[in-house]
Amino acid sequence: MGNCCTTTIGAPVKIYNKKRRNKNKANAIVGDDYGATNGSATTFKLKVLKEPTSHNISDLYDLGRELGRGEFGVTYLCSNPDSGENFACKSISKKKLRTAVDIEDVRREVQIMKHLTNHPNIVTLKDTFEDDDAVHIVMELCEGGELFDRIAARGHYSERAAAGVMKTIVQVIQMCHKHGVMHRDLKPENFLFAKKEETCSLKAIDFGLSVFFKPGERFNEIVGSPYYMAPEVRKRNYGPEVDVWSAGVILYILLCGVPPFCAETEKEVAQAIIRSSIDFNRDPWPNISDDAKDLVKNMLNPDPKKRLTAQEVLEHPWLQNAEKASDVPLGETVKARLQQFSVMNKLKKRALRVIAEHLSVEEVAGIKEAFEMMDTELRGKITLEELRTGLQKLGQQIPDADLQILVKSADVDGDGTLSYGEFVAVSVHLRKMANEEHLHNAFAFLDLNKSGYLEIDDLRDALNDEVDSCSEEVISAIMNDVDTDKDGCISYDEFATMMKADIDGRKASRQYSRERFSSPTLNLMKEGSLQLVAY
Repeated sequence: MGNCCTTTIGAPVKIYNKKRRNKNKANAIVGDDYGATNGSATTFKLKVLKEPTSHNISDLYDLGRELGRGEFGVTYLCSNPDSGENFACKSISKKKLRTAVDIEDVRREVQIMKHLTNHPNIVTLKDTFEDDDAVHIVMELCEGGELFDRIAARGHYSERAAAGVMKTIVQVIQMCHKHGVMHRDLKPENFLFAKKEETCSLKAIDFGLSVFFKPGERFNEIVGSPYYMAPEVRKRNYGPEVDVWSAGVILYILLCGVPPFCAETEKEVAQAIIRSSIDFNRDPWPNISDDAKDLVKNMLNPDPKKRLTAQEVLEHPWLQNAEKASDVPLGETVKARLQQFSVMNKLKKRALRVIAEHLSVEEVAGIKEAFEMMDTELRGKITLEELRTGLQKLGQQIPDADLQILVKSADVDGDGTLSYGEFVAVSVHLRKMANEEHLHNAFAFLDLNKSGYLEIDDLRDALNDEVDSCSEEVISAIMNDVDTDKDGCISYDEFATMMKADIDGRKASRQYSRERFSSPTLNLMKEGSLQLVAY
């Protein structure tokens, strides 16, 4: 879950494998609950962590200002009063951990962080605490900023600098794979610099979507951030090779400033990834070395069996001779693209933070409770008949023909039943919990003078908290991109298009991370197909 909770549209999505659960592990709070006697009654309190440092975080740390916020919790600056050392503390509200899957995700992330200790480029877990209300994860504080922000701020950026960054990223992948961990959500936002000094370490900060794997084990959960998602993930049959693909996407962006597979919608991005056609004609590729292009091609091989392993990437001539790579600047165009890429993410994060503040626990809880009520066999999926009966109990009479069409549209894997993720799509449609309301809230919040449009001053103010130094050129470039009718301001429709298009290249960060901004929802498209969108 990293140092910060915020994420952006296109945020990593995760569709759970329905075979993962059984009758003893249904989509409800189960497992390590413990009882507490209160008079003659016994109440049960959820126990999430197996071996927390202690119950009281205040015994060792003081919590300070908020650093980030997500649907599941808040990240705070925290300090050890004895040593004066600062850390980041992610506090996850137990009220938000309503299912066995939620609980398992938190436990696994902590286990993985404990497993990946003592690596200079992986954020260090310090302590974990669990009280009656929350789980607190204390980790190393990375205060040096995001990868792309650092690059954009440099006066000089070259192939040699890109090679140094990529070497670090692939060493993290190698470390993970050596210890049986598949990251599954590698992207620039998940790498922060430890300190502000130029020579400080680059750190991987987010393992919220990571899993343990065994040699030869295959996975079928659709998980990750669309721009960085390997083609075999879409096909629901993948292994640790997906991490090298994601790193290849990052390398392509590092060298030219834009993602290799761009499109207006997530569906089109997925199609571009499946085609895997890489453009080496746009500027500055004609001036980039053949070794760099060869590495990109081999990391982005659509056949995972032919894709380079992390070890083979590190042995590639371009990284073996990283210190000898060209130090000729890649040009201001690449730096400007990287800065715009990063700032656009931050604009979406700002809007999404507003959306998060308007989401109620009940919005998500109501859907989960309805699913659990209808899933009478505790299989983690419901049939058409169970859905029909459940809706009747809830007082919703849907014509059978309409219900069958709706279920057919939502049944992504075509097995005749609805998983929880597929049920969300039906619920959003039936209950009209449209994303539009949340987008309108965010737009209204950012529209300072209530003119009905976002102007340059609105963008400047929105980005003031997100970016230390944002040039007028970058703000103008974002305005130019989003303002499609070129009238000098951003209408609501243009804003909504930006938020839904995921034009920035991350999913962009995580589900509200794994921390899901709100759980990813499946949005019914007009043609009856489904498209994953981040909300």
